Amino acid sequence: MSDAFSSPAATKKQQCTLTDLYFGMFMFVILYASGLVFFAYGGNWPVLLLWLVSLPCARWVSLRLSPLTSKWRGYGSVDDRLPSRVNKARVEVGFYSHHGCPFCPIVKRRLEALQSEMDFTLTKIDLTFNPQVAASKGIRSVPVVEVGNEWLVGNATTEQLAQLIAGAHA
Repeated sequence: MSDAFSSPAATKKQQCTLTDLYFGMFMFVILYASGLVFFAYGGNWPVLLLWLVSLPCARWVSLRLSPLTSKWRGYGSVDDRLPSRVNKARVEVGFYSHHGCPFCPIVKRRLEALQSEMDFTLTKIDLTFNPQVAASKGIRSVPVVEVGNEWLVGNATTEQLAQLIAGAHA
């Protein structure tokens, strides 16, 4: 298992531990439910409605803006390095992700773009509600790209993904 791209300016690895993601999801649910109960009990219906809508929207916006704020949060750049050339590779590629990880959508988009060029089979596995899959595979952080016995953990450039997939094919 190898760690993927992490820019020299980054102080943190560009990956999310499942422990942190599950804990964050748990805390979000507790905060969200507590706010709903608090505002409903107080009969403050306008604020309850605002809470009901704004908290999930704020979480969604923070995930969508994550590539732009990556440098400021100590993860470094998520810029991509495109490969000059890719070869066909008829292999099975597994992609493991979690809903709360800001790096998973980036790697997913890169894999989908490569899939049309390299002609590999992509299987997407969301670990958000499947922690038993993560435990059985020994996955502790996401995103994970699995090709044969090789794993790439964390944010990976298109070039790194293409090398992993082509290397498994050879």
